[in-house]
Amino acid sequence: MRKIILYSLGVIILVLAVYVAYLLVSAEEEKRPVARREIKTVFVDTVVNRTIPIVIPANGNLVAKERVEIFSEVQGIFRSSSHSFKPGQAFRKGEVLLRIDADEYAASVQSAKSNLYNLITAAMPDLRLDYPEVYPKWQAYLNGFDLEKSTPDLPEITSEKERYFISGRNIVTTYYNVKNLERRLSKYVIRAPFNGVLTEALVTEGSLIRPSQKLGEFINPKIYELQVAVNKSYSEFLKVGEEVALENLEGTQQFRGKVARINAAVNQESQTVSIFIDVKDDRVKEGMYLEASIEGRNEENAFEISRKLLNDQKELFVVRDSVLDVLEVKPVFFSDKTAILKGIEDGTVILSRPVPGAYAGMVVRAYRDTTSLASASEINPVP
Repeated sequence: MRKIILYSLGVIILVLAVYVAYLLVSAEEEKRPVARREIKTVFVDTVVNRTIPIVIPANGNLVAKERVEIFSEVQGIFRSSSHSFKPGQAFRKGEVLLRIDADEYAASVQSAKSNLYNLITAAMPDLRLDYPEVYPKWQAYLNGFDLEKSTPDLPEITSEKERYFISGRNIVTTYYNVKNLERRLSKYVIRAPFNGVLTEALVTEGSLIRPSQKLGEFINPKIYELQVAVNKSYSEFLKVGEEVALENLEGTQQFRGKVARINAAVNQESQTVSIFIDVKDDRVKEGMYLEASIEGRNEENAFEISRKLLNDQKELFVVRDSVLDVLEVKPVFFSDKTAILKGIEDGTVILSRPVPGAYAGMVVRAYRDTTSLASASEINPVP
């Protein structure tokens, strides 16, 4: 009886196993979904060659074109000035910037002038006897000699005998010594070389000033100079007299400048050429940072695109019959964001925005890009 039961259970289990296997085999298998071919939509633009002005960007800080660093050549006490010797103080041309105490030195100059006067006076009797023809001009010189004024030039010597006589009395040597002392005496007063403003003052009244000591800086606030560095490959586009558009760092103020000079030497380290731009505007100050847009030559029959659209091999993606292709191009100028190309035929459809993973032969759906550099039409599918 036990064997019959066991055999029966075995048969039942076997039948159930066969039935379950049948159900599993006969069940409908899930079909794998067919992958759909995805076509990317890309923004494109149509090439229309035109004349494009080349604008070279540059930047730098303004510096006064007329600028003087004030140094002392003599020693003494700073006594006075025409105005307060402080930064920001304006002076007119010829006004006294600094007056250094020169009483002691002025006395030595007067002594030397008196010695010259005595030498000429002592020679007058001999001149009257030996050279009566030149006596009147030397007498006139003595009559016009004033110890309180600058020493007048010696009378013109017209003969060799007169020259030997005057030189033998040591008059010529003494005269030039006096002129040298007077010249040095003038250095105790420093005057403004032009209308300007004191931007730096390193001494105050009562200070002891020593030779070669820097006293301050003086500038003309009416004209400034902007020095910018331009890549040497762009220097051929520039010329003296070209107008330059300028703006401040925030972009809130615009100015105009003019190319004044172009350095003929190339900086060996940076391979750039220095361009100097004159700026005349009451709103600018020394040290202001300005960005310049220098207009170079006009490039004929060219097209401008974003630099992001070019690959390392200077190739550009074009769209031909809804398929991407690669076109080798000839860039003639690069700015920070754009590139100017030549050699592309009018009507060529190009990508106007980069497409990640793009490759030649890729099927795309093209739409016109209104935000591109050259197109301003409505967004419509390219036929």
